Amino acid sequence: MALGIYISIPFCRTKCSYCNFASDVFSPGKFESYVNRIWEDIASVRRTAETMGGKMETEVDSIYLGGGTPTILAPAQLERIFAAVRDEFDVIPEAEITVECAPGTLMEASIDCLLKCGVNRVSLGVQSFVDEEAAAVGRRHKRMTVLRDLEQLRSVGIANINIDLIAGLPHQTPESWRFSLNELIATGTLHASIYMLEVDEDSRLGRELLAGGTRYHAHFVPDDEAVADFYLQACEQLESAGIAQYEISNFARKGFESLHNLKYWARQPYLGFGVDAHSMLLSSGAGIDAIRFSTPDSLEKYIAGEGLNRTAVSRSESLEESFFLGLRLNRGIDLEKLAETFGDDAIAAAHQTIGELVNGGLIQQQKNSVRLTSRGRLLSNEVFQRFLSSQEVIH
Repeated sequence: MALGIYISIPFCRTKCSYCNFASDVFSPGKFESYVNRIWEDIASVRRTAETMGGKMETEVDSIYLGGGTPTILAPAQLERIFAAVRDEFDVIPEAEITVECAPGTLMEASIDCLLKCGVNRVSLGVQSFVDEEAAAVGRRHKRMTVLRDLEQLRSVGIANINIDLIAGLPHQTPESWRFSLNELIATGTLHASIYMLEVDEDSRLGRELLAGGTRYHAHFVPDDEAVADFYLQACEQLESAGIAQYEISNFARKGFESLHNLKYWARQPYLGFGVDAHSMLLSSGAGIDAIRFSTPDSLEKYIAGEGLNRTAVSRSESLEESFFLGLRLNRGIDLEKLAETFGDDAIAAAHQTIGELVNGGLIQQQKNSVRLTSRGRLLSNEVFQRFLSSQEVIH
């Protein structure tokens, strides 16, 4: 089974107030050291996989550079990263190669570099087409910036473009949200990601909301009910425009679903490089189904070479993952196929939970197919937790 490769570039021009990723504003002097460390990790990946106890394939069918803002690196640095991947892996000719870009960072040299590296898909972190909303959370682009970037990318042959939007930004209203959705559809984009604002301690805006404060425009954040309405509106409006939902947060025109992200939800093997990057390989040892490992979540610790965090995934844990990752997809999970892998008894242990969730309107079942309802997607974490609990009897 071909691998997916994820490479984290944690550098930003500015840190958005809603961001809870391991990214930040760093001196450009850090960039070269970081690229060197990634190069070293890629060059030693076979030894790493063996040490972790995982089976490593060499064929790669997806590469994803995420961030942060990968295009903040110099073209030569980006080229070196891609060269390292191609030196170590067999990247198939039709591989999906994605780079995340912040609108306004795509200079001519950057686009030439993307083409030289074989990039055929770009993900733009737009978040809002309303300039006031984008500015309120620290985004430096305007609506016209996005439209220019789209035109530039398409003019050089990169038409497979994703646009991110966030439901729940400060100052967002039903009218402004509708405007952003209409603008997204009008661009003719082939893929869209719709995220609901996350409120947690890992972002400045999240901490301010939890504290009941007013910094970062926190007092202008829509309430939970409004955010849920925005999400449901997006599902309906995008579906009507031919951009069908295929995962809780992801929508695509037919044939343009993200191959790389599908690997995560289908539990296919992938390797991650860089700060806070995660990997999953099938296990090479007996009694363990898979191995997950991750890098440090701070730039200093990563560059210093701090060790990996390793987790062995048992057979019962693999079944749990199959439930809560598979249910993220609109197609849901096939109980018959799971039974072929894990056995009838293991699946039978989940039947009571399935029945309760069906009665609660959170999932629906048709014969062996189980998937989330619209309400279930809004309460997906609650659903996933129920399946984690239901599998305790087979540990």
